[in-house]
Amino acid sequence: MKLLIRRSQKSSLMGKAMFVFEVRAEITDAEREHIARYKLGDTLLYERSDTRAKGTGVMGFTAAVAANIVLASMNISVKVSDLTNGKKIECKDIMEMLAVEGQIKEAAATFKQVLDAAATFGGEEVLEL
Repeated sequence: MKLLIRRSQKSSLMGKAMFVFEVRAEITDAEREHIARYKLGDTLLYERSDTRAKGTGVMGFTAAVAANIVLASMNISVKVSDLTNGKKIECKDIMEMLAVEGQIKEAAATFKQVLDAAATFGGEEVLEL
């Protein structure tokens, strides 16, 4: 498995810089077969969700609904299927982008270990020490 990463920048509706992180795993046919055989496509590799806003009364409820719509767009989740198909993640600043990137790299490395282990099921593995 190889992890392909692309970083870019765009402007938000308000003219502020947004940082875009695109990630895709290039996987072998054998790895694709293991993902299908063990039904790993929906496995969650990374998730970040912001706390939901709470409101009281009619005005508070309306404000909370609006805030939750904004917060929902800031939630990030990456599943195995996202990684194999490619995923675009928009971040508000470079620090957030680098943090997300680092965590996704770590999750992808762990998932590679899962795929390597899956390759040995039904057979044996010889380790030279």
